Amino acid sequence: MSEGARVESERPKVDRKLRFHIPAQTIFKQDAAERVCNWNEVTLGFADDGAARTEAERCIQCPAAPCIKACPVQNDIPGALWELEQGNYLDAANIFRLTSSMPEVCGRICPQERLCEGSCVVGNQKRVPPTPPVRIGRLETFVADYQRDNGGPPKPALPEPSGRSAAVIGSGPAGLTVAEDMAKAGHRVIVYEAWPKPGGILLYGIPNFKLDKSVAEAKIAYLEELGVEFVCNTRFGVDISLAALQEEHDAVFLGHGASIGASAGLQGEDLAGIYAATDFLVRGNLHGDELPDDKREPVTLGANTVVIGGGDTSMDCVRTAIRLTTQAGGNGKVSCVYRRTEAEMPGRAEERNHALQEGVDFLFLEAPSRFVGDPAGYVTAVEFVRMELGEPDASGRRRPVTIAGSEHLVPADTVVMALGYWGDEPLAAGLGLNHKYGLLAVDSETGATNLPGVFAGGDNVRGADLVVTAIAEAKRAARGMLEYLAAEVAK
Repeated sequence: MSEGARVESERPKVDRKLRFHIPAQTIFKQDAAERVCNWNEVTLGFADDGAARTEAERCIQCPAAPCIKACPVQNDIPGALWELEQGNYLDAANIFRLTSSMPEVCGRICPQERLCEGSCVVGNQKRVPPTPPVRIGRLETFVADYQRDNGGPPKPALPEPSGRSAAVIGSGPAGLTVAEDMAKAGHRVIVYEAWPKPGGILLYGIPNFKLDKSVAEAKIAYLEELGVEFVCNTRFGVDISLAALQEEHDAVFLGHGASIGASAGLQGEDLAGIYAATDFLVRGNLHGDELPDDKREPVTLGANTVVIGGGDTSMDCVRTAIRLTTQAGGNGKVSCVYRRTEAEMPGRAEERNHALQEGVDFLFLEAPSRFVGDPAGYVTAVEFVRMELGEPDASGRRRPVTIAGSEHLVPADTVVMALGYWGDEPLAAGLGLNHKYGLLAVDSETGATNLPGVFAGGDNVRGADLVVTAIAEAKRAARGMLEYLAAEVAK
């Protein structure tokens, strides 16, 4: 059972049969025709706090609480929803914060349909009529936003400074989580970030229409109030070395993520107009003063934009492209091309539906074979081959097989490669860290690497994954770091 979660016997007694008949409350969203003209969050939430409380009442407070078990950080969801339905919004938010450092983020972008909501016993498509699960994610967002709008998370009474310091590499979800837990324990914390502003993927990877930048900025401000220091424009392994960090600090946390975009390795991939996903997203979603000098040239889209890939990053890219095209006054075509069928796509169905509503075309069972350019070196087309599905591969999805002789050209003046991310293998090897393909090997209980006093967690350990799994690993690593520092003091 998670920290702060109530034992089963303490759960309130409710009329479960009656609660099954409470109708699911509407989640409001911007209309597709309106939202492609702005960068505001698509999901608006509940009509009012009354609707949020009613939705919370749909929770039947079941003793087994499978939603807790399905949550990577084991939030006490029934406990939080009980406080919400009583109107105790701040108490509900604080219950989420017992186990999660970022409920305002997780509520927005976690794939709840695969986690807490996917395990909610209220949701049952076999029931007549079918019942949807409790909208846990949107309720988590509601109480976290309410708290942020009403004074913010409570400021803990900090202990006397310990005289110890921790360096944190990366200010994404993992780095910020470790920084918060270490600062609350009285240690000095310095976070090193390669981008010009702190926030990592929260600022530079997730578009505004999914996560407003103000949410990440509020989190940074809160950490600064706790005494956390941020040093930006500092690339780990280039501008600052691990040896220097070990010399200056008592413990080091590596949260630099899986930052290497996968390459297709195809002819013509170096043509102008072909972007890696991160490069495209930051140019499309941030202002020049928020970007490094080499990324300040804005993206200009032509008549045909093609995004290759089928995950959530590809959806971020096509939806960014639609907005750039619409707001430039054009009527360019934006397509997402994927080598399997929609049934095998790894990303969220909700994001695909949003993209479809916004006018994105989907081409399935197609894979790129080369890129075609003009004499000036700009991409003009992508040659694709048609695919068919064969036997399942290691992921359980059916393997795509090329159909011989099916090559054909698709016009494209902008191409975005959203093929996934890898760990930084040269960096890991150069640091002397145990790793596999750039993903760091750590102790599963403490997050400790093979180097004394050096810990890691998040995407640079498990590969590109969810914000909530990065938070869960960072929580474990922070506990490991605190135990390590306590043992060092005792020596």
